[in-house]
Amino acid sequence: MKKLFTLDDIMVAFISALGYGFCETIAKLSGWSEMMCIVACFAVGIAAEAIISRIVFSKSVQKSRMNRVFTYLAIVLVFLAGQYISIRWMGVSMLKYLREEFVFVVGLPILGFIVNLIIRWYRVRKIRGRYGDGNEGYVFDLKEKDIEKTNGRNQPITGKYDAGCAVKTKNGVYVGEKYKKTICYLGIPYAKPPVGALRWKAPEPLPASDAVYEARNFGASAIQVEHKGLIIRHHRQSEDCLTLNIGVAAEKSETKKPVLVLFHHGDFTSGGSVDPLLYGDEFANSHPDIVVVTFNYRLGIFGFIDFSQIPGGESCPDAMNLGLLDQIAALEWIKENIAAFGGDPERITVLGFESGATSICLLAASERAKGLFQKAFVFNGSPASAYDTPDPARTLAKDLLKETQTSTMEELMRLDTETLKNAAQRLWLDMCAPTCDGALIPADVYQAFKDGAASGIEFIIGIPRNVAQVFRSFVGNQNSIDAIFSAVADLRNYMDDSTANAVQAYIEAQTAASTELEAKSKLVDQWLALCLYRTAVRLSEGGNQVHLMYWDEKPLIENLGSGTVDVVATLLGNSAALEMYGSLMNKDLSETLQALMHKFICGDALQLYPNEIKGIDAIDWKEFPKALIVSDGKLLCGTIEERITEVDGLLDFVIS
Repeated sequence: MKKLFTLDDIMVAFISALGYGFCETIAKLSGWSEMMCIVACFAVGIAAEAIISRIVFSKSVQKSRMNRVFTYLAIVLVFLAGQYISIRWMGVSMLKYLREEFVFVVGLPILGFIVNLIIRWYRVRKIRGRYGDGNEGYVFDLKEKDIEKTNGRNQPITGKYDAGCAVKTKNGVYVGEKYKKTICYLGIPYAKPPVGALRWKAPEPLPASDAVYEARNFGASAIQVEHKGLIIRHHRQSEDCLTLNIGVAAEKSETKKPVLVLFHHGDFTSGGSVDPLLYGDEFANSHPDIVVVTFNYRLGIFGFIDFSQIPGGESCPDAMNLGLLDQIAALEWIKENIAAFGGDPERITVLGFESGATSICLLAASERAKGLFQKAFVFNGSPASAYDTPDPARTLAKDLLKETQTSTMEELMRLDTETLKNAAQRLWLDMCAPTCDGALIPADVYQAFKDGAASGIEFIIGIPRNVAQVFRSFVGNQNSIDAIFSAVADLRNYMDDSTANAVQAYIEAQTAASTELEAKSKLVDQWLALCLYRTAVRLSEGGNQVHLMYWDEKPLIENLGSGTVDVVATLLGNSAALEMYGSLMNKDLSETLQALMHKFICGDALQLYPNEIKGIDAIDWKEFPKALIVSDGKLLCGTIEERITEVDGLLDFVIS
């Protein structure tokens, strides 16, 4: 993606050559030793290169084409003047040094490019050796010591501790651990443990405290459904899971920093902040002016179930959307305490993937979450993933009674965690997402967006090209097949006769060319993409500032797909985690997208001037309906309607 060398590099070479040449020649004429001449040559040459690079690649020069032209002319004139002086008074031509400098300017990038190709080839070979054709989905070769380290637990501190890594919140003092230029605070509770009598109850705030605790280990992940392709299954799980993690620059600053809060991916039945893809320390290291937060919330039967129609169920009136209430509690804790970590509670950006993205969309329309965040970046998750009625959540509750051979809420409350977890594993395909209950979440979120419910929030909506392959890599072949066929059957219930006929014709045509599974997978991909597009349409109609991103990168291994995993790692710079997931980071793309995300978080325009990132052209990310298209390692701005569906009339039906 980056240019190996540019016209700007050539211009810098003119002045660098003058610096090297003049200093070496003057030193020789002054009778200096050979070694001193070489030292003087490099000292002045490198200094000249640094100074002229700072000028040429400065914002004022790069943002204006006329300024660039004048700068180039000035450099050429300076070189010609230097050439005249050197020939007239020293009898030496600077062209010799210019040739050497050009070889240096052109040769080093090419050498670096070759070295990088060799390193990439080695890494690709290593990944392919582990994954093969990728048909088994994500596999993780984890060492026992790494699993044991990840499963460490924080303890109270009664003696001395490192005050430089300690932060006092309203609920206690937490002592983190330094990593590179960042201090990480892990496993901080943001609400009372939802255990015992608080199981299936709304999160309750923590009491005030001056006690001191370690914050060096992740808190337990939520109880969840486990699949072979989920790395999180190696981490300890507990109903006591309401914790968050904070990464902040070790160097103190008087200026309050914007805050980035990550909502983890999954399907509301799995996931957690301990996933290496979501580690925020690399991003915090690269962007010390931003505070990064990740957190856990309740999932599956512990977070999204409706007991209202079973005996005693009235004692748990909030069970249907507990996961969302946890998220609100986490955001409230952040708003109340993040200033102690150097963050600005009035500049909070949320970034979510899959179920995390859906959650953000729902919270953006909720009065309960009003003012808890100002910017939102959602990828591959929309309000369409939530239920319109409580019926599925009520059915899940009845199925849970059957699986556990219980008949009342009181009996369910007495069950141990392991029994409930095993029941959830068997009920996976019937598990629920949040419900638009008309109280916490508007009954029609899309209409609420159109009516301005999310006013004041700036959005980036991320749409992937291929969802099905990534989903299959997480949950396995058979689970993926069951989910896709079930989704297609459900979709037909939403469609009018004309649209349903067009969809059926599409499936038949695609099946003739490939298989029924591939045809239905492509249909589900298009439906999800269109629901995301509809989110952008409604938000824009409601007055929100909206930007679209369309991810169309090719996967390293076709069967693993390219979507959530690649985007999470690319945006956060987690290259090692991405390799664990069978792919390889495009570092130029990561640097560019991180720069744009940094601007979004900080409230700057989503633009890059030429060479703001050296070797990258100017980027102007236009607002919706234009989109930033990420394809083959390149970025361009254009329309995507023709890319997101192949079914006649489906786009018009979805956004109508």
